[in-house]
Amino acid sequence: MSTPNLDAILGAASQAAQTRLFGPAREGRLPLTPDMLRNEPSGNLFGLTQNVAMGWDPDEVNRKQFLIVSTHGGLRGEDGSAIALGFHTGHWEINLLVREAAETLRAEGAIPFAVACSDPCDGRSQGTTGMFDSLPFRNDAAQVMRRLIRSLPTRSGVMGVGTCDKGLPAVMVALAGSGTLPGIAVPGGVTLPAHGAEDAGTIQTIGVRFANDLISLDYAATMGCRACGSSGGGCQFLGTAATAQVVAEALGLTLPHAALAPSGEPVWLDMARRSALALLRLEALGIPLGRILTAQAIENAMVVHAAFGGSMNLLLHIPAIAYAAGLPLPTVEDWNRVNRATPRLVDALPNGPRNHPTVQVFMAGGVPEVMLHLRDMGLLHLNALTASGQTLGENLEWWEQSERRQVARARLAAAGQIDPANVIMDADRARAAGLTPTTVFPVGNIAPHGSVIKATAIDPSIVGPGQVYQHRGPARVFTSEKDAMRAIKGQSEPPVRPGDVIVLAGIGPSGTGMEETAQVTIALKMLPWGKHCPLLTDARFSGVSTGACIGHIGPEALAGGPIGRLRDGDLIEISIDRLNLSGAVNFLGPDGRELPPAEAQALLDARAPHPGLAPDPRLPDDTRLWAALSAASGGTWRGCIYDVDRIIEVLRAGMAALGEPDAIPAPPAGPAYSRAQSE
Repeated sequence: MSTPNLDAILGAASQAAQTRLFGPAREGRLPLTPDMLRNEPSGNLFGLTQNVAMGWDPDEVNRKQFLIVSTHGGLRGEDGSAIALGFHTGHWEINLLVREAAETLRAEGAIPFAVACSDPCDGRSQGTTGMFDSLPFRNDAAQVMRRLIRSLPTRSGVMGVGTCDKGLPAVMVALAGSGTLPGIAVPGGVTLPAHGAEDAGTIQTIGVRFANDLISLDYAATMGCRACGSSGGGCQFLGTAATAQVVAEALGLTLPHAALAPSGEPVWLDMARRSALALLRLEALGIPLGRILTAQAIENAMVVHAAFGGSMNLLLHIPAIAYAAGLPLPTVEDWNRVNRATPRLVDALPNGPRNHPTVQVFMAGGVPEVMLHLRDMGLLHLNALTASGQTLGENLEWWEQSERRQVARARLAAAGQIDPANVIMDADRARAAGLTPTTVFPVGNIAPHGSVIKATAIDPSIVGPGQVYQHRGPARVFTSEKDAMRAIKGQSEPPVRPGDVIVLAGIGPSGTGMEETAQVTIALKMLPWGKHCPLLTDARFSGVSTGACIGHIGPEALAGGPIGRLRDGDLIEISIDRLNLSGAVNFLGPDGRELPPAEAQALLDARAPHPGLAPDPRLPDDTRLWAALSAASGGTWRGCIYDVDRIIEVLRAGMAALGEPDAIPAPPAGPAYSRAQSE
């Protein structure tokens, strides 16, 4: 690329000579009345002028207004060609959904508005400082979206369009905080897999496989080009993006059979049109989001999450949605109860055993098909209201007899040669196929506040009788993901060896913004010996992560958690019961020796923190503030929320301790006050 000529940068005179100083006034008249001029806020009146200036017919500017908030990124030509890239395929095409919804609203006599707050790509930022902003972005984006919603005071309803790991959770949190408005979510769909190619999760391991001489340079370059069979959509696997879509539908925020639609396909585009009609219906029926997002909806989402075997990142997002809606937050005990009662029914990447991509899950019936089985087991709140304007039970009665269900499943069987009943199963078939429940919350002296593991991701070949995984081994302690990856690739001495327990400490919220360690977990899956190396961390995992990986360990190392006091050579014991959903992770003693439990606990308590522990020096101030505010609000097990009342309480206590005057206002008083109502 050549250096641009300075004259081309500084500019010539020709454009200035042609610049207009006035433009033609718009023809027509605003439909004003004396009452409007006397009583409407000036902003509402000026808004009509703005609407006409942007090209709306003056005779129609008083129609009902609906806002579409999306996470669209990038710039496409009219033919779909790339002019400016987005960060990821997930937000690359959703402007097409926005256009379809807007055109439908306009055709129905409403005025659509469209705004965007785009989102990052967790895949693109793996192993980089970009990951420092990933989880904090959800809170920021939700705040921006809520501000955008409130900044159109004349809106009659809101539609949120999003796809990926942080964008769609932010959309759901924003909608949850807009409880007095009618609203609906439109998930942006999934990417198609490609023939003769690796999936988009596996392809993220070409570096570590090449470093361990498992693939050639030519193979890496070729497969790296082929992974995506379409230019738009989120995960081909049941990662955070796909799981967020599933949860949005389970909450009742979408129409039935909306999650996991293949981006760019007619069925995907039609979803936006029908969602616009549904939003108009919700407004006409007077059904606000506050009647859809209830405690029953939250529990339905938890049940469906368990049945799908979804990403553990939703353990951070579902509580945030509940908080924004003014609902009780699910506790670890609630998650345990739900996961013990709910069998896994879906065979999808990366859980297996057959590893169907997400588009096949959609064609097998998606969320409503799974919910039919859950309904028959009595696990759902069928009276929960949904974005269709009907209850969940009514939606499922329609789905069971619908032509759409029959055609989708028949298409999968005929074109894909796949039996839909092998993708989404009833409980008996799932049990016979070896599907076990997903999420276990281990405790122990390393994780006194708890931790989480996707137990289905443990390689079956290392799981013992009774579906119990057990491992004892020496700790290999790292305080940066980069150092761990170098050791896994064999680029440091000593390298990670089979049987080691990899400990990644100090990369929780205060250290790195609770980065996602997918590159570590995926690397371990793809290495022949990786299944023999469990991982313990105070960070989090991607939904595509596999292996005996225990994350969200609390307290985090930089908050004094015991994980931050482990040393190389410490003997660690891990036990995960995949049937009874219980587990423990414990320090047994130093230098490979086992001490009596009380002595081991006393030694661990007396140790100083690991000398390498420190926040990453590149951690942005924005993320440091996020970590402090979410810690004051209850930390990761409350979803990394901003509990404003609790933050104010902490600030007041701190100011009082410093002898400074209290200048922080209290929240509005009164029993009617709630977050959802305040929006």
